[in-house]
Amino acid sequence: MSAAPHGRVGWFVAVGCAAAAVHWCVAMLLVGQAGWPPLLANVGAWLVALGVSISGHHRLSFRGHGGPLGRAALRFVALSALSFAINEAAYALLLAWAPAHYGLLLAAVLVGVAGLTYLLSRHWAFARTARE
Repeated sequence: MSAAPHGRVGWFVAVGCAAAAVHWCVAMLLVGQAGWPPLLANVGAWLVALGVSISGHHRLSFRGHGGPLGRAALRFVALSALSFAINEAAYALLLAWAPAHYGLLLAAVLVGVAGLTYLLSRHWAFARTARE
């Protein structure tokens, strides 16, 4: 059973918000409590949030996608790594040029990358191939 498109978007937003919240909270803890530099903390936070994201999207956003879980997981990790590379580059630029707090800058970057991640997740990571 596949989710209706509007339900799929709703779940994507919910899972994305949960993963982004985990990402942001872990980054803030690593900077504030462990003394990590913001860019390094962003890497650690992404790794933690990746588990939230892939499990939530597989079980909720794209349930019934029909593709094999192993392939979908590999594609999603690749997509997430690409999105994270964009995230990290944008975050580095903002940290260098914007006078705002690192937490606010990270929140802006997380929101900015989310739309691209949805489109690529739906049409590539969790998509069926023509051979299936």
